[in-house]
Amino acid sequence: MKAVETLAYPDASLKIFACSSNPKLAQAISRYVGVPLGDAEVSRFSDGEIQIRVNESVRGADVFVIQSTCAPVNEHLMELLVLVDALKRASAATINVVLPYYGYARQDRKAKARDPITAKLVANLIETAGAHRVIAMDLHAMQIQGFFDIPVDHLTSVPILGAYFRDMQLARPVVVSPDHGGVVRARALADFLQSPLAIIDKRRPEPNVVEVMNIIGDVAGRSAILIDDIIDTAGTICLAAEALKKAGAVEVYACCTHPVLSGNAIERLYRAPVREVVVTDTIPLPPIHLPLNIRVLSVAELIGDAIIRVHERRSVSTLFETPRPFESRQHV
Repeated sequence: MKAVETLAYPDASLKIFACSSNPKLAQAISRYVGVPLGDAEVSRFSDGEIQIRVNESVRGADVFVIQSTCAPVNEHLMELLVLVDALKRASAATINVVLPYYGYARQDRKAKARDPITAKLVANLIETAGAHRVIAMDLHAMQIQGFFDIPVDHLTSVPILGAYFRDMQLARPVVVSPDHGGVVRARALADFLQSPLAIIDKRRPEPNVVEVMNIIGDVAGRSAILIDDIIDTAGTICLAAEALKKAGAVEVYACCTHPVLSGNAIERLYRAPVREVVVTDTIPLPPIHLPLNIRVLSVAELIGDAIIRVHERRSVSTLFETPRPFESRQHV
């Protein structure tokens, strides 16, 4: 992504705050928008309870709170709720929660009896705390938007990932969805790259255990690009990469929006037949001690564009559409 000059946003009623989950991304968004991060302190009482102090006036302001609810998810979620409550009680005009990564999203329905729906529970908590709007990146399931009774702007990283692979000029690329649930996302990337689509038919007998069944589509002699919203334990991606190589793929790339990379995911990816892993910075990467070929792309411009458009009461819909080039930045 091209370097962006820092501009000063002309409207002082726009304020951006960040909790502690992803300070690097928050700073990048702040620089792009041209608004310094708000003065707020996140600390702990001696028993571990979260204490947040907002050290500047937000009365009548449009406030955007940036927080990825990644590991430790409970701590980061509670930080978000406490800060939103503080801003509500400080008379902010609107409180817009920016969730580069939405934790607890994988339990979005009752797969079996007595299952919780944690994605809905988190939506209820955010609304009850006082949020007026949510801006999210690549939710695990599209229906999560409907769990909120406030507006949700759902952004996608497909244009960012697509531009990266387009610039690589791969010979005979094919985009591969690692399961049926990711077909819409994979089709969007395939349309961006004007390449064919393949689907891996898999069975998951229990959580984090995947059995690859077969590949739907032609991957022989092609450069395969696996795309998913999350790489967690990397079991799905690694088994899919092995299946693609056995099916005749020349090389395999893996990409995702949210690099959770828990457990022994790094070791799995290191051993897998994956030439490069391409992720975004919605979640800070964990320490990587192996020589893994991993590329991090930033979503700061995309989220910054959304913040500006929401504040200026302009349409955000063009940011949802794929493919699209990044627009030149301007304030109106």
